[in-house]
Amino acid sequence: MTAQLLQGQRALVTGGNSGIGEAIVQALADAGAAVVVNFLSGEEDAKRIAAGIEANGGRAVPVQADVSKPDDCKRLFDAADKQLGGIDIVVANAGIQRDAAFTEMSLEQWREVIDVNLTGQFLCAQNAVRRFRKQGLDQHRSAALGKVIFTSSVHQVIPWAGHANYAAAKGGLKLLMESMAQELASEKIRVNAIAPGAIKTDINRDAWESKGAREDLLQLIPYGRVGEPEDVANVAVWLASDQSDYVVGTTVFVDGGMRLYPAFREGG
Repeated sequence: MTAQLLQGQRALVTGGNSGIGEAIVQALADAGAAVVVNFLSGEEDAKRIAAGIEANGGRAVPVQADVSKPDDCKRLFDAADKQLGGIDIVVANAGIQRDAAFTEMSLEQWREVIDVNLTGQFLCAQNAVRRFRKQGLDQHRSAALGKVIFTSSVHQVIPWAGHANYAAAKGGLKLLMESMAQELASEKIRVNAIAPGAIKTDINRDAWESKGAREDLLQLIPYGRVGEPEDVANVAVWLASDQSDYVVGTTVFVDGGMRLYPAFREGG
């Protein structure tokens, strides 16, 4: 990635203090963007990430906010306006899991995941579009009025027993993204999504850290390796840049082929 790909642009990444979010923050900064690093908890990590970017000559600002709360979302974007002078790129990445068998899943577990993984994405995207419209188009920054990138999952298309709340949220996110893209493309607002498969982050450490668990997981990945957060982050930079200016309403799967039904490799 060229360091100039996002030069002069302002980005906001929700859930930017760990895992995939942290990698996206770093990649956007390396490509020249100033970045708001949103976090719910883990303030020290957000500060560490921002300090590292600043030490390398970039611009990064940590901002605490709960994306499932409308007032927090507005405050987050107000901070972006105040600290960066506006926003050009929003990566709606924050997400959680509260796993349970379907009949054992509590209403609280269902609502918490839907509130963060779907409603939180909606609230952030809605704030983003309102800010893009208010700012107006600046073609010296970008060919688009603004870019929204959702972090979805392969589970927007692959059912996941024991994770009905998560899969339902990601399935809803797919059509939220596509409906937004259809509605907003005429305003030169580009909306897309990234759907990671198995990525080495703390949230799924049990699935890849031990040799046995990793071997089981690799049976689901035709490409033969577990993904790295940087695999997702590189796609986020491309989707945020003018190199992808004709890409609208698309989900880019970063999954090593996980969604290709690998059990059928031997003929079914």
